[in-house]
Amino acid sequence: MPEIIPLGWFHTAMGIIALISGGFTLARFREISLQTRSGQIYLAATLITAGTALAIFQHGEFGPGHALAVMTLLALFVGTVAATTKLFGKFSRYMQAISYSATLLFHCIPAITDGLMRLPVGDPVLTSIEDPILKMCYLVLLVIFLVGVGLQLRWIHRQSA
Repeated sequence: MPEIIPLGWFHTAMGIIALISGGFTLARFREISLQTRSGQIYLAATLITAGTALAIFQHGEFGPGHALAVMTLLALFVGTVAATTKLFGKFSRYMQAISYSATLLFHCIPAITDGLMRLPVGDPVLTSIEDPILKMCYLVLLVIFLVGVGLQLRWIHRQSA
Protein backbone atom coordinates (compact mmCIF):
# COMPACT_ATOMS: atom_id res chain seq x y z
CA MET A 1 0.00 0.00 0.00
CA PRO A 2 1.26 3.50 -0.75
CA GLU A 3 2.04 5.91 2.06
CA ILE A 4 -0.81 8.13 3.20
CA ILE A 5 -0.50 11.74 2.01
CA PRO A 6 -1.73 14.66 4.19
CA LEU A 7 -5.01 14.83 2.25
CA GLY A 8 -5.36 11.11 2.88
CA TRP A 9 -4.97 11.63 6.63
CA PHE A 10 -7.65 14.34 6.58
CA HIS A 11 -9.88 12.08 4.46
CA THR A 12 -9.35 9.22 6.94
CA ALA A 13 -10.10 11.43 9.96
CA MET A 14 -13.32 12.67 8.36
CA GLY A 15 -14.25 9.10 7.46
CA ILE A 16 -13.76 7.99 11.07
CA ILE A 17 -15.90 10.90 12.28
CA ALA A 18 -18.56 9.88 9.77
CA LEU A 19 -18.50 6.22 10.80
CA ILE A 20 -18.75 7.04 14.51
CA SER A 21 -21.49 9.64 14.10
CA GLY A 22 -23.38 7.45 11.61
CA GLY A 23 -23.26 4.43 13.91
CA PHE A 24 -24.33 6.54 16.87
CA THR A 25 -27.17 8.12 14.89
CA LEU A 26 -28.52 4.76 13.75
CA ALA A 27 -28.26 3.28 17.22
CA ARG A 28 -29.93 6.26 18.89
CA PHE A 29 -32.54 7.37 16.32
CA ARG A 30 -32.87 4.28 14.07
CA GLU A 31 -32.36 6.45 10.98
CA ILE A 32 -29.97 9.06 9.67
CA SER A 33 -31.72 12.40 9.34
CA LEU A 34 -31.03 16.07 8.82
CA GLN A 35 -33.22 16.66 11.88
CA THR A 36 -30.61 15.50 14.42
CA ARG A 37 -27.23 17.06 15.22
CA SER A 38 -25.45 13.69 14.92
CA GLY A 39 -27.17 13.12 11.57
CA GLN A 40 -25.98 16.53 10.37
CA ILE A 41 -22.44 15.76 11.52
CA TYR A 42 -22.59 12.39 9.76
CA LEU A 43 -23.86 13.86 6.50
CA ALA A 44 -21.33 16.73 6.52
CA ALA A 45 -18.43 14.39 7.31
CA THR A 46 -19.65 12.00 4.60
CA LEU A 47 -19.78 14.81 2.04
CA ILE A 48 -16.25 15.90 2.93
CA THR A 49 -14.97 12.30 2.90
CA ALA A 50 -16.45 11.61 -0.54
CA GLY A 51 -15.18 14.92 -1.89
CA THR A 52 -11.64 14.35 -0.67
CA ALA A 53 -11.69 10.78 -2.01
CA LEU A 54 -12.14 12.21 -5.50
CA ALA A 55 -8.95 14.24 -5.05
CA ILE A 56 -6.74 11.30 -4.00
CA PHE A 57 -4.98 9.62 -6.90
CA GLN A 58 -2.35 7.42 -5.22
CA HIS A 59 -2.55 4.91 -8.07
CA GLY A 60 -2.62 7.56 -10.81
CA GLU A 61 -6.08 6.83 -12.19
CA PHE A 62 -9.79 6.70 -11.41
CA GLY A 63 -10.31 3.60 -9.28
CA PRO A 64 -12.82 1.76 -7.12
CA GLY A 65 -12.47 4.31 -4.32
CA HIS A 66 -13.43 7.08 -6.71
CA ALA A 67 -16.44 5.10 -7.91
CA LEU A 68 -17.56 4.64 -4.29
CA ALA A 69 -17.14 8.38 -3.73
CA VAL A 70 -19.35 9.16 -6.73
CA MET A 71 -21.95 6.64 -5.52
CA THR A 72 -21.80 8.23 -2.06
CA LEU A 73 -22.36 11.70 -3.48
CA LEU A 74 -25.31 10.43 -5.54
CA ALA A 75 -26.82 8.71 -2.49
CA LEU A 76 -26.34 11.90 -0.44
CA PHE A 77 -28.07 13.88 -3.17
CA VAL A 78 -31.02 11.48 -3.44
CA GLY A 79 -31.37 11.24 0.34
CA THR A 80 -31.28 15.00 0.75
CA VAL A 81 -33.83 15.52 -2.04
CA ALA A 82 -36.05 12.94 -0.33
CA ALA A 83 -35.58 14.65 3.04
CA THR A 84 -36.23 18.20 1.86
CA THR A 85 -38.86 17.78 -0.87
CA LYS A 86 -41.85 15.60 -1.57
CA LEU A 87 -40.47 14.43 -4.92
CA PHE A 88 -40.89 10.81 -3.85
CA GLY A 89 -44.30 11.42 -2.28
CA LYS A 90 -45.19 9.05 0.54
CA PHE A 91 -41.98 7.13 -0.12
CA SER A 92 -39.71 10.11 0.65
CA ARG A 93 -38.78 8.99 4.16
CA TYR A 94 -38.09 5.45 2.91
CA MET A 95 -35.90 6.81 0.12
CA GLN A 96 -34.03 8.99 2.60
CA ALA A 97 -33.39 6.00 4.87
CA ILE A 98 -32.18 3.77 2.04
CA SER A 99 -29.96 6.47 0.53
CA TYR A 100 -28.37 7.65 3.76
CA SER A 101 -27.85 4.07 4.95
CA ALA A 102 -26.20 3.24 1.62
CA THR A 103 -23.65 5.97 2.31
CA LEU A 104 -22.73 4.17 5.52
CA LEU A 105 -22.19 0.96 3.54
CA PHE A 106 -20.04 2.92 1.08
CA HIS A 107 -17.93 4.16 4.02
CA CYS A 108 -17.47 0.65 5.40
CA ILE A 109 -16.12 -0.88 2.19
CA PRO A 110 -12.90 1.18 2.01
CA ALA A 111 -12.62 1.23 5.82
CA ILE A 112 -12.50 -2.58 5.90
CA THR A 113 -10.25 -2.73 2.84
CA ASP A 114 -7.71 -0.19 4.07
CA GLY A 115 -7.86 -1.47 7.62
CA LEU A 116 -7.10 -5.06 6.65
CA MET A 117 -4.45 -4.08 4.09
CA ARG A 118 -2.62 -1.57 6.34
CA LEU A 119 -2.98 -3.00 9.84
CA PRO A 120 -1.16 -4.10 11.84
CA VAL A 121 1.58 -1.83 10.53
CA GLY A 122 4.39 -3.87 9.01
CA ASP A 123 2.39 -7.10 8.92
CA PRO A 124 -1.10 -6.39 7.54
CA VAL A 125 -3.84 -9.01 7.74
CA LEU A 126 -4.21 -9.01 3.94
CA THR A 127 -1.71 -8.37 1.19
CA SER A 128 -3.99 -8.54 -1.85
CA ILE A 129 -7.22 -6.87 -2.85
CA GLU A 130 -8.21 -10.25 -4.33
CA ASP A 131 -8.04 -12.10 -1.01
CA PRO A 132 -11.16 -14.24 -0.38
CA ILE A 133 -11.32 -12.94 3.20
CA LEU A 134 -11.89 -9.43 1.86
CA LYS A 135 -14.65 -10.65 -0.45
CA MET A 136 -16.30 -12.41 2.49
CA CYS A 137 -16.10 -9.16 4.48
CA TYR A 138 -17.87 -7.36 1.62
CA LEU A 139 -20.60 -10.00 1.61
CA VAL A 140 -21.06 -9.66 5.38
CA LEU A 141 -21.30 -5.86 5.01
CA LEU A 142 -23.94 -6.27 2.30
CA VAL A 143 -26.00 -8.64 4.45
CA ILE A 144 -25.77 -6.27 7.45
CA PHE A 145 -26.83 -3.39 5.21
CA LEU A 146 -29.82 -5.28 3.80
CA VAL A 147 -30.99 -6.46 7.23
CA GLY A 148 -30.45 -2.99 8.71
CA VAL A 149 -32.35 -1.24 5.93
CA GLY A 150 -35.13 -3.80 6.19
CA LEU A 151 -35.45 -3.09 9.91
CA GLN A 152 -35.38 0.66 9.29
CA LEU A 153 -38.10 0.48 6.66
CA ARG A 154 -40.27 -1.65 8.95
CA TRP A 155 -39.74 0.82 11.80
CA ILE A 156 -40.59 3.80 9.54
CA HIS A 157 -43.71 2.01 8.29
CA ARG A 158 -44.84 1.36 11.87
CA GLN A 159 -44.19 5.00 12.77
CA SER A 160 -46.43 6.23 9.96
CA ALA A 161 -49.22 3.73 10.71
